[in-house]
Amino acid sequence: MGGLIFASPASGSGKTTVTLGFLRAALRMGAQIRSAKSGPDYIDPRFHEAASGAPCMNLDAWAMTPDRLHSLAAGDGDLIIEGAMGLFDGAPPDGRGASADLARHLRLPVVLIVDCARMAGSVAPLVAGFANHDPRVTVAGVILNNVGSPRHETMLRHALGDVRVFGAVARDTTLAHPSRHLGLVQAGERSDLEAFLESAADVMVQALEMDALLALAASAPAITPCRAPRITPPAQRIAIARDQAFAFTYPHVLDDWRTAGSELSFFSPLANEGPEPADFIYLPGGYPELHAGQIAGATTFIQSIRKAAKDTNIYGECGGYMVMGESITDAMGTSHQMLGLLDVATSFQQRKLHLGYRNLHADHGPMSGTWTGHEFHYASTLHAKGDPLFAATDATGTTLPTMGLRSGRVCGSFAHLIDRVLP
Repeated sequence: MGGLIFASPASGSGKTTVTLGFLRAALRMGAQIRSAKSGPDYIDPRFHEAASGAPCMNLDAWAMTPDRLHSLAAGDGDLIIEGAMGLFDGAPPDGRGASADLARHLRLPVVLIVDCARMAGSVAPLVAGFANHDPRVTVAGVILNNVGSPRHETMLRHALGDVRVFGAVARDTTLAHPSRHLGLVQAGERSDLEAFLESAADVMVQALEMDALLALAASAPAITPCRAPRITPPAQRIAIARDQAFAFTYPHVLDDWRTAGSELSFFSPLANEGPEPADFIYLPGGYPELHAGQIAGATTFIQSIRKAAKDTNIYGECGGYMVMGESITDAMGTSHQMLGLLDVATSFQQRKLHLGYRNLHADHGPMSGTWTGHEFHYASTLHAKGDPLFAATDATGTTLPTMGLRSGRVCGSFAHLIDRVLP
């Protein structure tokens, strides 16, 4: 099957809202579609799944090889990809990992979602610039977003001339998403999610040429299935923390582990649950700083993890790494005691952004080997002592300070691992 990519000239143009409304409207129509998100995003894919009723994968053109991208993108139904940032925005120094890379690798057409709130005739050179920037990227048309009035729409369409316009979405503040410092509030936190998705679908049915967009996706070249190396599981029995504080896992990683025969079980620290008997415990990222007091009082969870650390490998990423430390200080300056398995303390009282792709290598522990990964957090490290986990470089190949810590069977870092790099 083929597909298309919803992209934009810049972040904040309305890609997510349009994509979610489109997915739910397509589901109502009985269209056979799937969805994916470009880049290292944990939040949008869960909204996609709620809108479409189908799993959503991450496709990361920086961290994954073309073979890996094809292996994840191929499947039954046309693939609707939501881009990230601007169409040609990627990692330094050359923009690798941009949504445009997915268009090139997968040979999919791009529909450009343009925020027209503060422009009229200027939409024409903007769209022409994106359409002509790279002949390997086909911009098949545009969706005009945040249109102020029928007169505004007429001006925009006139300026665009022969450019294919797949619809015009009127300005609607009721479709805005609540947000926090890492992006959208998680799908599972929105009690009004179904109502929001239905409202978004109602808007898109009226605003977009749904049949034409579905036909565009269907006419794209089929995505060729490809066999790619999978991530070897760290153990046979894997227990994974999963709730609003530990929600950031990549589906392709868990699928690789299952495919290799590992048995996955899940537990909720926020519900004061401990893991089932396992050979490996995984504390993924999320928002532990928003639930630090509740985690600190989860005695069953804390005691079970401390006991397991004596003879079980435990690994934490970002939020999970912070919970494995001595303490987390929240934004109000209150310090909450954590597991104390690693000699690290973190704080959100004075936020500082740490962001970027990482090349990582570990010589020891269950995650040994070379990896691509991503770092995105606002935590400050108050202190960190012990043996380092990863040697690290950034996307440009510049050497960074070592990342993470290891102590006995316990290890973790701020990096989210995306894919293994084979020798």
